[in-house]
Amino acid sequence: MADKGTPHFHNDPGVPVIRVGTKELMCIGATPPLDHPHVFLDMGTDQEVICSYCSTLFKYDPSLRVTDAAPAECFWENVAPSGP
Repeated sequence: MADKGTPHFHNDPGVPVIRVGTKELMCIGATPPLDHPHVFLDMGTDQEVICSYCSTLFKYDPSLRVTDAAPAECFWENVAPSGP
């Protein structure tokens, strides 16, 4: 995954659990500018992890791709605005 970076997820919908297709992720809390410090989370051999900032529970779902989430809108991709 090093060549692609670590996928980022947010919890704007306020759901208690976000299923993700990766065991290494960044939680940003909410979409910018309301995000909390971006926290790297590593499940290791576990199947879930809780963000220490926003208490979102992330559960690993091997049926999802690395950048997939359920709910799907919880995946965040920082797209820089196109300049002149």
